[in-house]
Amino acid sequence: MTTAPAATRPAGNPTQLRITRSTSASRITSGVLLAVGVGLFAVPTLFGTNAVVQLTSLFIYMILAVMWNALAGYGGMVSVGQQAFIGFGAYATIWLTQHGVSPFPAMVLAAVSAAVLAALVALLVLQLKGGQLAVGTWVIAEALGLLIVLDTGLGGGTGISLQGLNSYTPELRHAYIYWLTLTFLLAILGALFLLLRLKTGAALQAIRDDEEAAASLGVRVRPLKFGIFVLAGFGCGAAGALILANTLFIQPQSIFGVQYSAYMIFMVLVGGLGTFEGPILGAIIFFVAQQQFADQGAWYLIGLGAVAVLFALFLPRGLWTVVSDRLPVQLPLGYRLSTSHPSMKEQHG
Repeated sequence: MTTAPAATRPAGNPTQLRITRSTSASRITSGVLLAVGVGLFAVPTLFGTNAVVQLTSLFIYMILAVMWNALAGYGGMVSVGQQAFIGFGAYATIWLTQHGVSPFPAMVLAAVSAAVLAALVALLVLQLKGGQLAVGTWVIAEALGLLIVLDTGLGGGTGISLQGLNSYTPELRHAYIYWLTLTFLLAILGALFLLLRLKTGAALQAIRDDEEAAASLGVRVRPLKFGIFVLAGFGCGAAGALILANTLFIQPQSIFGVQYSAYMIFMVLVGGLGTFEGPILGAIIFFVAQQQFADQGAWYLIGLGAVAVLFALFLPRGLWTVVSDRLPVQLPLGYRLSTSHPSMKEQHG
């Protein structure tokens, strides 16, 4: 490569191009969010039961949104059958408590069991792509729901209650469920954050954009997609166990219902597909909308669908990108290209 003559170089102060992983703003944002996450553990001691229950529901929606975004936004796998793992996590909790396991350890074991199920399912569905994968996951969810309906030991089609939590007072029960939900949420966010900070983050996005091109560059496509699918199964299984704990009663028709996939798609599309922060914002928006309009019945679901379509057409990057384009509140993920004056090198290094 030849060096340009001095006469052709731009006049003024020379600059240097630098690649950075984080900025002062992103480090401050990370610190603030970490402090908020830790501070949220104090909510049951500061607020009433109603606030604790509502926040627990919000955190469950966040888990679901983050997991579906991991699948579609980073792994390029559009699933409409994640309710299979939601329902499995809930009924696995019931089964474990029926066999002598305490409710809260049972929820953790149920999430792990959902990850094992996801590993088995992945061997089949990862052979599919695009619409075939979406339909395949939905069929598996329907099949699992039908199997539960046929199992009278798990309540059959009439549903079943989680009896083991009745030994706790309502205040203590809701506080424990809240703490477990928050722990699951922070653990999942931390695992995904670390995954995206490593080389696997760029590899996953390459798979999402063009799987064949990524494979031609040496990206290990199948293992990465398998890992993301199992992580999503774990998170959705945890969400199912927590939904059961928060409501104490489930039915196959509801816990295996496709509406959960619709909710996840809505939250991710509105918040921002393929962003770390977007699904969290989308979950907050969905939670507020549900609190305000859920009693509208079918019109509520029609409204959610219409909003999701509008976002897909006119704001496909979601609301978070609008925020992040205007405010320096991004987390230190990926790489950024910046310019600096040579004299500032030591200050920026």
